Amino acid sequence: MIKVPAWLRKRLSRRVVLGGGLAAASGAAIGMTGALAQSGHASHAGTVGAEAKLASAHSGPHGAMITVGEVDEARNGFDPTKLLTDWDRGTVSQLPDGRTLRTFEITAEDKEIEIAPGIMFLAWTYNGRVPGPSLRATEGERLRIVFKNYGSHPHSMHFHGIHAARMDGVPGAGLVAPGEEFVYEFDALPFGCHLYHCHALPLKRHIHKGMYGAFVIDPDPTRHPEYEAVARSRLLGTAENAEWQELVMVMNAFDTNFDGKNEVYAVNTVAHAYAKKPIKILRDKPVRVYLINVIEFDPINSFHLHANFFEYFNQGTTLTPTLKTVDLITQCQAERGILEFHFTEHEPGLYMFHPHQSEFTELGWVGMFDVVETVS
Repeated sequence: MIKVPAWLRKRLSRRVVLGGGLAAASGAAIGMTGALAQSGHASHAGTVGAEAKLASAHSGPHGAMITVGEVDEARNGFDPTKLLTDWDRGTVSQLPDGRTLRTFEITAEDKEIEIAPGIMFLAWTYNGRVPGPSLRATEGERLRIVFKNYGSHPHSMHFHGIHAARMDGVPGAGLVAPGEEFVYEFDALPFGCHLYHCHALPLKRHIHKGMYGAFVIDPDPTRHPEYEAVARSRLLGTAENAEWQELVMVMNAFDTNFDGKNEVYAVNTVAHAYAKKPIKILRDKPVRVYLINVIEFDPINSFHLHANFFEYFNQGTTLTPTLKTVDLITQCQAERGILEFHFTEHEPGLYMFHPHQSEFTELGWVGMFDVVETVS
């Protein structure tokens, strides 16, 4: 194995590329690719190519800051646009005591995915996708998650919620060896916007490789009579909930050269997915975003909405906002919340959203809401 010199690794780092300007860096990176190939170091050209692909475009909402080409969604097995509204509600049955039992089936598997045009990443996945399926239940239900590990490493599912220690999904309590399975069972509490992730060691590697997903528990309106109308608007399947445009966004990133720094940033895995294919939003219907940050290696992520403000429900565990009239929130890893806003008083058009860590924006985490009068 050829060792990359320290000076070359520094030259190719994302921060140096950005500091020198993306247009110039693109040419330098392409030239460096040729130099590597001629010197017998062609195995590292993919890393340089990744930097170049993220730097070379000259069109889009941020000018040169957009990838070139398209990701093969069929090969990936998931479409970022469909992930926004793809809720896994499991299968429902009834317990002897009359309560609802909601059962989910989850598998772990190794899978190569395309995170930007031409940039492949060997992921560890739940149900063959990154992020894993967005699980949705109702407060107070009994949940049963049947987890089968078809991957090459031990894995688990650790749920941010309330459960017994033996259901915690940590080593010694729900860690599953390759070829084995485990059944997690607990009550859906508390209501809110939560997540699940692998808790096998080393933890940062298992999370970074793609083992995470959204876990949303809707409030039971009968338990919250003082806010029953609000609770009903969050309960999937009600007429009140149908009045909302709900989206799930998992902010993630990928270290493509294993240097402990991310080279590609995104929402729902594919860089610039929602810049190239803006999210259609009806002007006269409110929007609710379930936002979750799972980025490894960077301590803070954020969400900024252009030309508008929103109400924020930190972790989604309240029916009244924890922040009012804000256009930016920050989240550390595993922090999450619900954003509510509307474009009723806006003219139709493209409205940008992105983190206010500008580097993340330049490396893939940026999108657009396409506000329209009607959706064709």
